[in-house]
Amino acid sequence: MTSEVVIDVQQKDVSIALLEDKRLVEYQCEPRAVSYSVGNIYIAKVKKLMPGLNACFVDVGYERDAFLHYLDLGNQFNSFEKYLKQVESDRKKLYPFAKATRLPDLKKDGSVQNTLKVGQEVLVQIVKEPISTKGPRLTGEISFAGRYLVLMPFGDKVSVSSKIKSSEERARLKQLINSIRPKNCGVIVRTVAEGKRVAELDAEMKILNKRWEEALTKVQKTQQRPQLIFEETGRAVALIRDLFNPTYENIYVNDESIFNEVKHYVAMIAPDKADIVKLYTGKVPIFDNFNVTKQIKSSFGKTVNYKHGAYLIIEHTEALHVVDVNSGNRSHSDNGQEANALDVNLGAADELARQLRLRDMGGIIVVDFIDMNLAEDRQMLYERMCKNMQKDRARHNILPLSKFGLMQITRQRVRPAMDVNVDEACPTCFGTGKIKSSILFTEQLESKIDQLVNKIGIKTFYLYVHPYVAAFINKGPFSLKLKWKFKYGFGVHVLSSQKLSFLQYEFYDSKKQFIDMKEEIETK
Repeated sequence: MTSEVVIDVQQKDVSIALLEDKRLVEYQCEPRAVSYSVGNIYIAKVKKLMPGLNACFVDVGYERDAFLHYLDLGNQFNSFEKYLKQVESDRKKLYPFAKATRLPDLKKDGSVQNTLKVGQEVLVQIVKEPISTKGPRLTGEISFAGRYLVLMPFGDKVSVSSKIKSSEERARLKQLINSIRPKNCGVIVRTVAEGKRVAELDAEMKILNKRWEEALTKVQKTQQRPQLIFEETGRAVALIRDLFNPTYENIYVNDESIFNEVKHYVAMIAPDKADIVKLYTGKVPIFDNFNVTKQIKSSFGKTVNYKHGAYLIIEHTEALHVVDVNSGNRSHSDNGQEANALDVNLGAADELARQLRLRDMGGIIVVDFIDMNLAEDRQMLYERMCKNMQKDRARHNILPLSKFGLMQITRQRVRPAMDVNVDEACPTCFGTGKIKSSILFTEQLESKIDQLVNKIGIKTFYLYVHPYVAAFINKGPFSLKLKWKFKYGFGVHVLSSQKLSFLQYEFYDSKKQFIDMKEEIETK
């Protein structure tokens, strides 16, 4: 299996697609302005105590206060509290973390009102992004994740991933990390550290320790609260950090700054793989070029087709996700109804495992498979689902089919489920049911080009339209495109974009910056 990453950087958002054998399996799209990411660390203030929940609400600057339970304060909360006071007491010289005093662990059966008070400053890290009407979920156990290691200030031991089975390798890694870890810090050794040399691990340890020191410096220097003191690496780098493996053939990026950031990171963790990061400079949108747009439009939405006419219906409620498996207009197997049901269900298990990763669906998922009478068929379906989910990085639990034919799945939820609206809004009637004459669309485009060239003064630009419209504009030896080039200059470029609906259009300048040429009536 080969894997490729395609990163589409736009002015307002960044989209990341992971392809396995050219098939889309993970997709993330986030606004560039979003800063409430999992892993971010804040020095914040307690806003409200909730003794009944044994929790509190903390102001981290988000519109809704973040939630922090007493048990999430962490064993070393008292040590953090004392050290924070020492850091803030001297704004000129940072109190060395190596000299920090480790206090007794926080009591497991304690209460939030006896530990915290309103207005108190706490050091917290986001573990779950805001979802629906809920604010972020926090923890007081601070950690800095790298590719091979996770550094935990005030931790007291070295833990090795349970996926590393060799007892000799586990002992080697423990001894090695104990010899290089900073004082007052614990370390978790990740699975990919297996077989790595001390130089590689030591280099990452120093990077993670530096991030902690820089975060402390921000606490010391700034008085504003709440204050972001450590921001998790960008989504592109974070995804590659967690997913990167030697089977990656290419990482394509269409933005030079993100390209340099990703290349620098890959060169740091796998110098021999630095050349797989490539800057995409083609005129066709990057997702169109790699057939991602088409896969997104066919993979999202309420109904998902998968095998010989069979399809899934996926719906989301406040409490859970519900999936219904349908055989559709599929022709029945010669082996009878039971064999047909098994075949449809196995195909559904394959597609559903992909959909869970693709949409990042979390919480409770209930799947209504087609009824099967044979116990061995139900067991085969359960085993197939478990095998398919092995590739999923999120923690999950799968129960065998119930007597009602329902499969229950729980999957770790750390951010809202990815919901891509694949329905195309009418770009000309705006819901009124009345449209302008479509034959006048090209005249409307020409007037925009005239305004752009002769009034605004932008001579070189790219006009993206629906592929059918692009074909019409470019057709023939005496095409509209040629006419526009002679009339307005050879800086006029007309290209197709699969993400646009029939009479939509977008203008970009020579630096790929979006130019808003829509009239007020078009933006309502």
